[in-house]
Amino acid sequence: MAGCAARAPPGSEARLSLATFLLGASVLALPLLTRAGLQGRTGLALYVTGLNALLLLIYRPPRYQIAIRACFLGFVFGCGVLLSFSQSSWTHFGWYMCSLSLFHYSEYLVTAVNNPKSLSLDSFLLNHSLEYTVAALSSWIEFTLENIFWPELKQITWLSITGLLMVVFGECLRKAAMFTAGSNFNHVVQNEKSDTHTLVTSGVYAWFRHPSYVGWFYWSIGTQVMLCNPICGVGYALTVWRFFRDRIEEEEISLIHFFGEEYLEYKKRVPTGLPFIKGVKVDL
Repeated sequence: MAGCAARAPPGSEARLSLATFLLGASVLALPLLTRAGLQGRTGLALYVTGLNALLLLIYRPPRYQIAIRACFLGFVFGCGVLLSFSQSSWTHFGWYMCSLSLFHYSEYLVTAVNNPKSLSLDSFLLNHSLEYTVAALSSWIEFTLENIFWPELKQITWLSITGLLMVVFGECLRKAAMFTAGSNFNHVVQNEKSDTHTLVTSGVYAWFRHPSYVGWFYWSIGTQVMLCNPICGVGYALTVWRFFRDRIEEEEISLIHFFGEEYLEYKKRVPTGLPFIKGVKVDL
């Protein structure tokens, strides 16, 4: 993938992913097909089959691998929009589907635009970790079970709106951090300093030392508040707090090694942005 990406014209992956994301989102037109006499499940099956056939016809690996992921995320986003306007007990889950698909797609898109040298299929973060997958599945199961047995729990609109605002805030902050850091941003903690690696302290980095983590922290908790998931809400808060505590300590060891006194001075002035996390301790 890395070799093919290097030979591709600048920005081609971004354009490819955007086109296929929008193609997947065209599932929004499915209600028009059902009104034309096509049954819902039949129409959906034909749509998915036709979409995959089209992608196989147009693209070859590795571009097909990009296209199918972006198209899938667009499809999830479109289904989420339809569900959001369904006037059912699953409305807030539709919000969640839109938030989740946009998060993963925008991770790839911003990386493609901002730091194409580090771009790979992993930039979608779809295979982030086993723990991430288990956490997502757990939240879907909790929502489904509670929606069946305690449907009134899922109709606390003000709470879901609060969660949605947390998600929007977290998403915007993370993407602002990625754009501000530019080529210095990478999804993988770097243990070796590159020639172009500089310490970014402006923009949102003047507010928090780790704004991308702050954004992801509130985004992840916000998804569970939006779903009115009490169990996963608490579980996510504890799990992501511990994850980012360890991640920040690991990252700051490298940053101190890279930038020395410059980073230590920055560390004194600017907080991490995450509650009760101060970063790595330095003995002077």
